[in-house]
Amino acid sequence: MEFKNLQTIETEFNDHSLWVYLNRPDSSNAITIEMIDELLYVLVEADMNSKVRSIILSGRGKHFCAGGDVKNMLQKKEMFEGESNELRERYKRGIQRIPKIFNELSTPIIAMINGAAIGAGLDIACMCDFRICSDNAKFGETFTKIGLIPGDGGTYFLQRIVGFAKAMEMTLTADIYSAEEAKLMNLVSKVTVRESLIEQTKLIASKINSNAPIANQMAKRALTHAYRSDLSSNLELLSAFQGISQRTSDHFEALSKSLEKSTPNFTHK
Repeated sequence: MEFKNLQTIETEFNDHSLWVYLNRPDSSNAITIEMIDELLYVLVEADMNSKVRSIILSGRGKHFCAGGDVKNMLQKKEMFEGESNELRERYKRGIQRIPKIFNELSTPIIAMINGAAIGAGLDIACMCDFRICSDNAKFGETFTKIGLIPGDGGTYFLQRIVGFAKAMEMTLTADIYSAEEAKLMNLVSKVTVRESLIEQTKLIASKINSNAPIANQMAKRALTHAYRSDLSSNLELLSAFQGISQRTSDHFEALSKSLEKSTPNFTHK
């Protein structure tokens, strides 16, 4: 699939993976209104395209994302224009759309973190299904250092990954953590040398893409639902999902090819 006339986002599509790059490298990929609009447009379109079996989110240049643009904050412009109640509404109609859209995605999404993921940049990485990073990556929930809170939903996502106490520590100290520290706290699944980051991410994506796409999407939905709900309602969801998946052509393709000891050709049906 192809996207045209994007100013702050770049995309590449190959082998069933859509690579989505935040593309403001001169500003360390700091978030703007235009970036929010373009990112969400790309993600929604990709999620509806059966050719896309996985999404990889990363940043152009030296960093993943530095969060909000400090210069715009200081000048009270762009995302940070207006007085208190206007800012409140701007958050609801702006950056807070990001966690809502991420929460609705059925397509698996991986954060490939090159360099720094700071503030809202870290929070966006936490909205992805899991994270892989280079050995020079750095992470920080740094809002309180500049007199702010994680207004983008970071308080919701971060603690579900690293635990309540660690999320509290990260938020209140606003410390910066290395890639190895991030691995120890399960913030990232894998750390690799910078030169191998893309290849290692491709390897993980290829494993996802080789499985039945409908089953992958339903499994993602079921895991997310289970994390936030009770056993009975999750079992009800699982019975519905299993009833659907067990009658897909992909399921029967996998069964027959398993008996033949050959590779299935999934068609997303």
